[in-house]
Amino acid sequence: MNAAIAAALFLASLVATLTLGPPLIRMLRARSVRQTAYEDAPKTHAVKTGTPTMGGLLFLPALLLALVVHYDVQSLALVLLGTACGAIGFLDDVLGIRGGRNRGLRARSKFLLTAAAAGMFLAVVANDPSFGFHGTILVVGSTRLEVPLWLWYALGLLAVTGTTHAVNLTDGLDGLAAGSVIPPLGVLAWIAARSGAPGVTAVDVAVAGSCLGFLWYNRHPAKVFMGDTGALALGGILAGSAVLVGDHLLLLLIGGVFLIEALSVILQVASYKTTHKRILKMSPLHHHFELSGWPEWTITTRFWAASLVLSLVAVAVDR
Repeated sequence: MNAAIAAALFLASLVATLTLGPPLIRMLRARSVRQTAYEDAPKTHAVKTGTPTMGGLLFLPALLLALVVHYDVQSLALVLLGTACGAIGFLDDVLGIRGGRNRGLRARSKFLLTAAAAGMFLAVVANDPSFGFHGTILVVGSTRLEVPLWLWYALGLLAVTGTTHAVNLTDGLDGLAAGSVIPPLGVLAWIAARSGAPGVTAVDVAVAGSCLGFLWYNRHPAKVFMGDTGALALGGILAGSAVLVGDHLLLLLIGGVFLIEALSVILQVASYKTTHKRILKMSPLHHHFELSGWPEWTITTRFWAASLVLSLVAVAVDR
């Protein structure tokens, strides 16, 4: 995919999201598809109750545009993975709204469902002749490491399930997840273009454009939230792209913001269960900064900056 087509796809996805945003927000309001703040969230989040959610539906047109621009097995598999993860998030959002307490699917259920979606995605990819799978993953730089099929599956499952839930944990402030995912998508689109995977490039470019458009409505103070519908879909696209270009391990760098957010929750829970002490005022990490007195917009923009820096480092080391 040449640069002109990629730029046109990015712009088309951006415009589509900006155009469809207002009618979707009106529809969500009319149907009372509204966010309920978590009971244990910072008190400042009480004002977010009533804001329309499930705005992640705006990412669907971008996925369709990507398939129109470049259809192959890889782009289709990636779109189906993102859609499947988004559908799991959709179910979680619906159950949470009906319950009225932002409590949808159990964490274990979401984990198992996303693992099942990841397994189907990996099966399709591994059996696609055009993918040319030979048990090879690309590590940092140009070094390639031959691994058996079972290990490739294990790494892929870990990448998809871990990333989807890490992005979901990060989606706790206005614009935080949508803005933080754009630089990693840009890196993966660049790697895919360089390695001859135009389908992956198309999907990543389209989703990045949609995320930028979504930020117009999701920036502080947010007019709409993406919900699990959007967060799980974005995590699936991000991880699936890394798998398709053979850069599973690069996710640890370009997705560093999401990794740190997930680790902050794990460490907080482990510390409390073992010592009955909390190492943070609240987890995920962005809530710790909130309770430390940081303004929400400051936290969001600094996380965006961290994501951009980590992505630029990834470009430097993956030449």
